[in-house]
Amino acid sequence: MSNFDQNFESTRLGMLAQQYPEIVKIKGKIIFNAEEDEDRLSGTSWRLEEDKFNQITDSDFKLRIIELLDNFIQYRGQHNELPKKEGIIRFCDGLLDIEWLPDGSIKL
Repeated sequence: MSNFDQNFESTRLGMLAQQYPEIVKIKGKIIFNAEEDEDRLSGTSWRLEEDKFNQITDSDFKLRIIELLDNFIQYRGQHNELPKKEGIIRFCDGLLDIEWLPDGSIKL
C-alpha cells in the first residue's frame, strides 16, 4: 500500500502562490515532461498571456516552480503514482493548478 499524499502537490502549489501573488495573477501555463528513464524533470515550455517572462525569472518564481515540478515527479516515482512524466501547471487569478497527463501526450 502506498503512502502517497493526495494533497502533497496542491499544498505546495498553494504555498508558492502565496509567496508570488503578483505573478500568479498572470494567466499562463507551464507544460512539462520528465526524463523517459528517470523520475526527473526534463523540460518545460512556458505560455503566458502577458509578456511577463522577465518578471517571472527575476523574481525566482521560475526557479521555485521548476524545483517543485522536479520534486513532484520524484515523489510520484517513489510511490509509483501514475501519471508521473507529463503535465501542465496553470496559473491565473492568484491560483496554481496541476494536471497530470498520460505519457506521450506532450511534445515540447
